[in-house]
Amino acid sequence: MIRQLQNAGPTLKIILGAMLVIICASMAITLIPGGIGSSLGIGAPPAGVLATIGDQTVTVPEVQREAKAMIRQQFPRGGPQASMLMPYFASQAAQQLINEKALVAEAHHMGLRVSDDELRDELQHGQLGAMLFPDGKFVGQEEYENFVQRNDMTVPQFESLEKDFILVRKLRALVSTSAFVGDAEVHDEFNHRNTKVKFEYAVLTQADILKGLHPTDGELKAYYERSKANYNNSIPEKRQIKYVVVDSAKIAAATTVADSDLQAYYDQHRDEYRVAEQVKVSHILIKTPLPALGAKEDEKAIAVARAKAEGVLKEVKAGGDFAKLAEKYSEDTTAKNGGELGWIGRGRTVPEFEKAAFSLGKGQTSDLVKSSYGFHIIHVEDKQAAHLKTLAEVKSEIEEKVKQQKTSHATEAAANALLSHTRTDGFDAAAAAKGQPAVTTEFFGRTDNLPGLGANPQFMDAVFNEAEKAPPDVVQVPQGYVVFQVLAVKPPATPTFEEIRSRVESEFKNERASFLLQQKTQELSDRAKAGHDLKKAAKDLGAAVKTSDLVAPDGQVPDIGSMAGASAIFSLKPGEISGPITAAGNGVVAQLLEKQAPTDQEFAEKKDGIRQSLLESKQNDLFGLFVTNLRKDMEKSNRLKVNQEEMKNLTRQGGQEGS
Repeated sequence: MIRQLQNAGPTLKIILGAMLVIICASMAITLIPGGIGSSLGIGAPPAGVLATIGDQTVTVPEVQREAKAMIRQQFPRGGPQASMLMPYFASQAAQQLINEKALVAEAHHMGLRVSDDELRDELQHGQLGAMLFPDGKFVGQEEYENFVQRNDMTVPQFESLEKDFILVRKLRALVSTSAFVGDAEVHDEFNHRNTKVKFEYAVLTQADILKGLHPTDGELKAYYERSKANYNNSIPEKRQIKYVVVDSAKIAAATTVADSDLQAYYDQHRDEYRVAEQVKVSHILIKTPLPALGAKEDEKAIAVARAKAEGVLKEVKAGGDFAKLAEKYSEDTTAKNGGELGWIGRGRTVPEFEKAAFSLGKGQTSDLVKSSYGFHIIHVEDKQAAHLKTLAEVKSEIEEKVKQQKTSHATEAAANALLSHTRTDGFDAAAAAKGQPAVTTEFFGRTDNLPGLGANPQFMDAVFNEAEKAPPDVVQVPQGYVVFQVLAVKPPATPTFEEIRSRVESEFKNERASFLLQQKTQELSDRAKAGHDLKKAAKDLGAAVKTSDLVAPDGQVPDIGSMAGASAIFSLKPGEISGPITAAGNGVVAQLLEKQAPTDQEFAEKKDGIRQSLLESKQNDLFGLFVTNLRKDMEKSNRLKVNQEEMKNLTRQGGQEGS
């Protein structure tokens, strides 16, 4: 498919570390109609398939891939938090994919299709165009395939996903066509967004109320008993284990690599050390205009470009500095680097360029070379014939790989041998025989750190899924392996009042302060309205009075924060006093001083943008309703079937591969 797009340009733009956009996720379909348990499971999909939706399927690997992509986006650096949240992301990924496949199935049902031409246009001009077509030039088939493979997909999978994205976009456009925004709506929304207000406001803070609270033990105990359900099993399960770390670093320090090991590895991997023929080149490019689709080349423009290129070639042939001439004349992005392209192999540039570059000798410069990009002047700085690197050349690289392999095998073998001994001779005897100290822990929780292991969610998962006093087991960790046995388990427990007195006191005071703040703010509002005097009411109740600047609905005010939390102020008339407002943890009562309406000129400038945003909002609402109803209809007609066992496995184990 992508081979048909265009030839690779002479300056290949390698996309390093690019993350594949999960195409349909841009629709932000967060609806989960019916929930996970909406299917009765009658005629459930087979193992490995999470759901069937019309003519579409959602497979377990697809969900795993999507969940991992979500985690990479949320937690680029990984870490234990990312691992712990895998069940949540697996659930979200499953529901999102089911919605997307439901939309694709419905689009097919309605007769919508996507052609290969539409796919080509999307790849070049859509979301991924900048990565696949930098400066309008295709990165090349090899890099395209690498780009897809780096993101755990095959090219057919990727192109099928792109077609689905286009298909859903067509369906969305069809569903959203009935959305309409009238002039009155636009004007009302404009006034809502751009009216500004200035006001006085009295502030009561929860912090001040907290200072005056001194609950008795009796009050706290009563609160504890009343809220006991909140504390049930709040002391998490704890476990005591015995373990030995089989440290790969120590084994690596004792691991040696013989010359015979290096030779054997080299002989088995010779193809990895074959170097293809390469040339190191610089070039000067004088561009010619690309003809419009179906049009003929502009002969006059080509003649002008040729004349310019010939003039540059004369300067080169006369002994001019190639790099400086490239900086001065070249119209390629490499001009700033003196035209340097570096080392290139065959198949990396357009045919005309490649043929000329590989036919020149070291130090030679070509005549004009015409390609679809224009006229090139090519200078070969160095050449390298195809050859096999010798063992001496790659010895250090091989030595590191062989040592890693030997260390890995030795560590695994040592762990398995220790595990076997612990099961036959007992933990302490086996550890002593191997000269590896066994650690017996105190009781610990899932999030605690253990000596020699630190924070290790994978190990904790293994420990907390093991039965008490089960035979010793082994789990791989970053440090190597851990052989362990669960000695005892303390189940979750409810703490006594004495154990969590400080927590109870804090929660009691916060709840009481929140209630008193609401009560006092209501009293402040009532007094201010009754006497038509906010300042006097504030003084009587010890509240500070402040004055705002003119502020819009999206503005910020000290002690209030975002005006979105105090939108009631915008409905006041000048001189009118508000009811109680809770904002930024404070109690506020406001009196409007001034209301400033926006001008007709501002409306003329902003109305089109507001109309568009309202239209998009209505389109989103329409499409969201369509998705909700589609899910309900598919579930009711049994066109949507969910494999509940696979769903449970994914959300329980976090959708890990191989689970």
